[in-house]
Amino acid sequence: MRRALATTIAAVVALSLAAGCESRTPTGAGPTSGVPSSSSPASTTGSPSQPAPAPTASSAPALPGPKRKLKSGLQGPDVLALQQRLTELGYWNGKMDGKFDSTTQQAVFALQKAAGINRDGTVGPKTQKALDQGVRPKARSATGKMIEIDLKRQLLLLVTDGRITQTFNTSTGSNEYYEQEGRTYLANTPRGRFTVGRQIDGWRNAPLGLLWRPKYFNGGIAVHGAPSVPPYPASHGCARVSVSAMNWLWKNDAIPLKTRVWVY
Repeated sequence: MRRALATTIAAVVALSLAAGCESRTPTGAGPTSGVPSSSSPASTTGSPSQPAPAPTASSAPALPGPKRKLKSGLQGPDVLALQQRLTELGYWNGKMDGKFDSTTQQAVFALQKAAGINRDGTVGPKTQKALDQGVRPKARSATGKMIEIDLKRQLLLLVTDGRITQTFNTSTGSNEYYEQEGRTYLANTPRGRFTVGRQIDGWRNAPLGLLWRPKYFNGGIAVHGAPSVPPYPASHGCARVSVSAMNWLWKNDAIPLKTRVWVY
């Protein structure tokens, strides 16, 4: 009985290693050049932000606290000030137009994750305090260009020589089991060091859903755009970012082929 149970567990673990957004793709397989899609890329949202200064809590001046709780759907000078502060701290939030849209909400999610506070996507007293204190994540790599994916905090970082230039909200593997074609897989994002080996400039209709402009770094696991990027792990193994964020990453060639990826 114990031997049969051990065999079953081993089989599930083996399947989990092959799973991901492209669960039919063997780990490490696939061409190393771009594969254009016939789909037309969506228009790029926002404009490139200036690289954030070195990660310190006092590198940018604190802003006066908002007179109202800021949340999606609001607009005005206080929202514009929020967007400016997020950009100063390196949280990518698209264009600064004074409108609290889903892109700004993604940046607020990222800030709240870095601060270790409730991830509700709104700016109340605790989130404002994090803005005033200049809270930022810290990179683990020290040299070269790197994509870091922090599974615990659910953050995707663009890092150059140990300096974070942009921080994105991401949603990685849910770590839940799912069924596909009669087999069981674990929706996890494996830790380790990888390299971007292939990419598709358009929608990829993968076995487990649509991926926008994916950059594959571990078999069928990729950084890709998605219409839904919640502030918690929810994918089949990929690292989701918003569609507008993925457009920015492509436009600025921020994740070219051969980019190193460190998942921890």
